[in-house]
Amino acid sequence: MAEESTTPDLVELTRHAFGAANSHDLDVLMGFFAPEALYDLSDLALGTFEGAVAIRSFIEDWWGTWGEHLLEAEEIVDLGHGVVFTAIREDGRLVGSDGHVEQRRGWILLWTRGMIESFTAFLDPDEARPAAERLAEERE
Repeated sequence: MAEESTTPDLVELTRHAFGAANSHDLDVLMGFFAPEALYDLSDLALGTFEGAVAIRSFIEDWWGTWGEHLLEAEEIVDLGHGVVFTAIREDGRLVGSDGHVEQRRGWILLWTRGMIESFTAFLDPDEARPAAERLAEERE
C-alpha cells in the first residue's frame, strides 16, 4: 500500500485561499495565515502588517473599498521550499464609483506547515517572479 504524502499541495492551498478571498469570507481566509504572519504591501505603498490581527484589519478595510471585487489567479507556481509565486489580476468597482478598476500584481506566499508565514505583493509580476525564485533558492 502506497503512503500518502504529508506535504500539503501548496498550489491547491493557494487556490483555496483565493476562493475564500473571492467570496470575502474573512474567517476562512484568515485560517490560512499563521498567527505571526507578515503581510508586506510596501511595494504598493500600503505598508507592512504584522500578525493576524493587523492583517485581518487591513483586509477588512481593503474589501470595504470595493463594491464589486474579484481576484483571478493567472498563474500559481510552487517554486519549492514553501515558496509560491502567483500572478494575479484584481478586478472590480470601487464603492461609490461607476468606474471599473483592473490591476495585475505579483504575489509571493511563503508557506510553513500549511500556513502562510509571509505574503508579499509586488506592483509588477515580472519583478515578483525573480524575487520568489531567489527566496526559494535561499531556503534550499
